[in-house]
Amino acid sequence: MRIVLATTNAGKLKEFGELSKSEPWLALELAPPDFSPEETGKTFFENAKIKAAAAAILTGNVAVADDSGLVVEALNGRPGIQSARYCEGTDADRRAKLLKEMEKVPGGERQAAFFCAMVVANPDGTVAFNTIRCWEGQISFTEKGDNGFGYDPIFQTKRGMTAAEIATDEKNRISHRGQAWAQIVAFLKKFATTSCEPGEMSNTRL
Repeated sequence: MRIVLATTNAGKLKEFGELSKSEPWLALELAPPDFSPEETGKTFFENAKIKAAAAAILTGNVAVADDSGLVVEALNGRPGIQSARYCEGTDADRRAKLLKEMEKVPGGERQAAFFCAMVVANPDGTVAFNTIRCWEGQISFTEKGDNGFGYDPIFQTKRGMTAAEIATDEKNRISHRGQAWAQIVAFLKKFATTSCEPGEMSNTRL
């Protein structure tokens, strides 16, 4: 089954390919180079919906989009949907900014969660399925681990390790993105094993 990922980021294609390595029936591809929707949503779901619909209409194919971010309780939910744009610079710059803002927050008040919203869109842009999942933890005082990206080195899971210290296969199973993708795959699999055309997906909502 051919699915367009609502992104032009080759890293995302590799990441979702890893998540789908046990699903040979699923063929993932990037959106065309001119794909560049404006993410004007106020929630993770709204932005994922915008991207999925835009990619589906542009390609005439079923598309999947995700929108993810880190929500920190002590920062009133920031960085939230602005996680990838929290400040200019690199991932390391964004982690440094967050740690600086959290430096006076005590250990018992550093709760945080990663959220991931995913949307499947029909070729006409309508929503066929959506889900949102979270991964709870807290913000560490220092960076630890090198098996991750973004905020992973400062996101301490309930296992006591940061997301960047957990092996990739295990992280893919328990993370917000891994949980959401598992639900997307389960939904798509129903259509990969029938004669149903992608555009015949019924609109469903969780």
